[in-house]
Amino acid sequence: MKAKSLSFRLVVSEGLVLIAFFALVTLVLEQSFRESAEQALQERLQIHVYALLSSVDLNNSGQLKMPATLPEPRFASPGSGLYGFIQQPKKKNLVWRSPSAIGLDVIDPPKLKAGKSAFLLEKHKRYALHYDVVWKNIAGIEREYVFTVSEDAQFVTDQVQRFRATLRFWLLIIGIVLVFIQFSLLRWSLKPLRIIAHDLEAIEKGKKTHLDGEYPVELQGLAGNLNVFINHERAHLERYRNTLADLAHSLKTPLAILQGCTESFSDNKDTVQEQISRMNKIVEYQLQRAAAKGEQHTSKSVDLSDVINKIHLSLSKVYIDKNIVFDIVIPDLCQVYCEEGDIYEIVGNLMDNACKWCHKAVKVSILLDQRKARRNFSVMLQIEDDGPGIPVGKFNDILKRGVRADQNIHGHGIGVSVVAELVGLLGGKLEGGESTVLKGMRWSVYLP
Repeated sequence: MKAKSLSFRLVVSEGLVLIAFFALVTLVLEQSFRESAEQALQERLQIHVYALLSSVDLNNSGQLKMPATLPEPRFASPGSGLYGFIQQPKKKNLVWRSPSAIGLDVIDPPKLKAGKSAFLLEKHKRYALHYDVVWKNIAGIEREYVFTVSEDAQFVTDQVQRFRATLRFWLLIIGIVLVFIQFSLLRWSLKPLRIIAHDLEAIEKGKKTHLDGEYPVELQGLAGNLNVFINHERAHLERYRNTLADLAHSLKTPLAILQGCTESFSDNKDTVQEQISRMNKIVEYQLQRAAAKGEQHTSKSVDLSDVINKIHLSLSKVYIDKNIVFDIVIPDLCQVYCEEGDIYEIVGNLMDNACKWCHKAVKVSILLDQRKARRNFSVMLQIEDDGPGIPVGKFNDILKRGVRADQNIHGHGIGVSVVAELVGLLGGKLEGGESTVLKGMRWSVYLP
């Protein structure tokens, strides 16, 4: 697992939290167990003190009289770990010690009031319970004694160590199980992220077009935004490709005119200059379209009639061998609001196609204030020819880029698709059908 992996970071962080938690739990439980063991030892030593008190007697002379047999056998066994002492605190006098305490240093009791006790861990690593008592016999003699019962701390230490070993063993087992469970939960929780990463890789390899998996609610927004970004980038790339194709297609007619003018350059100098200027405008226009982020709105007006006349003059030279008869029925002035490059693309492509497909005749006309599909249009441009028209079932195909009605005719197959795209962006409508006058193809362009 990589160090930069999100799963690795989460597992490590969870592991550190568990280690800190278990360390704290271990300290708390060990301290609690130690205190509990010490409390139990104190209660047991208190019982031994009471047993000594019940077995000792104060005679008439004020002397303690110890029984022959002690209540706890461990007091009589040297080194048994249980020791007893009786002292007079005011005189600092040791009155009695148990046989088990022979050879041991006497434990000095703290200052106590009568009836009070103290439980302490002595410097000799022994727990001791001191109990102060004032004893009065029948003769009225009163004596103060401190009963001390002591036991080695090793007993409590052994209990704590056994508890610590058991506790750490089970906490280690629980920790391993919890880490495994946490890792499994993280794998399950992060599975949608791995699915998205896999889907993105599939998109990168071209196996998918967008993120279409069933993602959790928290990731649906991310998937949606990524799909929007992917679609936007794909559309942007497609727009660049289309623009390059449009540029090549747009330069085709001016290049053909220039090629026809090479034989007699001096006689066609103005035409050559005009076409060179036109090509510069085409390049600038197409580069602007390629850099555009979306539909462009414009308030510029272009004289459609002037554009038609210029294109008519150019095409007459390109197709001079066909001796085409042009019927131009247009007003002297026809202003439309759009980019000049768009109008040149629309009119140039349709008139070039008409010249390419016609036998001898091409008609271009403009009708004003037309209504179509419940909409009012300011201009309807109609271009007709006497050619074979479009075969049945081919009309929808030629609106696609790269598709031509006749594969034997030279061309790129994008002219009509460019026209349809531009007319749609301008808010207009493109219609195709049979010409009622010339019996060939008829294209009608409605512009707002």
